[in-house]
Amino acid sequence: MMKKPLLAANWKMHLTLKEALELAQAIASVAQKYSERNVIIFAPYVYLYPLHEVLKNSQVQLGAQNLFYENQGAYTGEVAGFMLREVGCSWVLVAHSERRQYFHESNQTANLKIKRALQDGLMVMYCVGETLEQREENLTEKVVLSQLEEGLRGLSSSDFQSLAIAYEPVWAIGTGKNATPQDAQKVHEAIRHRLAELSQGQKDTPILYGGSVKPENIKELMAMPDVDGVLVGGASLKIDTFGPIVGF
Repeated sequence: MMKKPLLAANWKMHLTLKEALELAQAIASVAQKYSERNVIIFAPYVYLYPLHEVLKNSQVQLGAQNLFYENQGAYTGEVAGFMLREVGCSWVLVAHSERRQYFHESNQTANLKIKRALQDGLMVMYCVGETLEQREENLTEKVVLSQLEEGLRGLSSSDFQSLAIAYEPVWAIGTGKNATPQDAQKVHEAIRHRLAELSQGQKDTPILYGGSVKPENIKELMAMPDVDGVLVGGASLKIDTFGPIVGF
């Protein structure tokens, strides 16, 4: 279990620039009261540099929601890891379920992106999770552990020190449904066991839960022994809901 809970906001494709800057300032103010917690904002590309200017003297870390696996070249519309570093990012999200669903990203492309991000000195939050159909067929662990193994293939033991895993059951994202804390704990425990095997014994890789996290369920989730933090979608878009999550 990591020493500091990791509380991450994924803003997805939301907010105006003005709203984003105001929300970031509000989150930074709340985070200042809880120095024993790590807070990250994953924001749209176009807001990253102005957000960096707002957050650079705060405890809040900045992340991008995606990157490309090549360093540079003729890849119109893509963004490289070194570019994210240049505008103040320390984190990047890889293979969020919406990237898998809408943009057909695979475990193999996730693996390339993770390796590129690590080479460029970024911390990586790698997302894994099952669909409702897979859950109903009792394939949760098989699917999640396969995503884990294929996405993290070829990483060194030290690479795992720059990695976090976000378990996000796809059926719980934005639906109002969420896995019970016990459900989350069961999958997190399986992930932790497999991570220890893949990393040759690294035990500090944080594992976050994502999927309709809100102020009402944060305490129960964080009470689970293998839940090290949360990746928050809708509830991260307002300080009235994300503030209490940071201050759980």
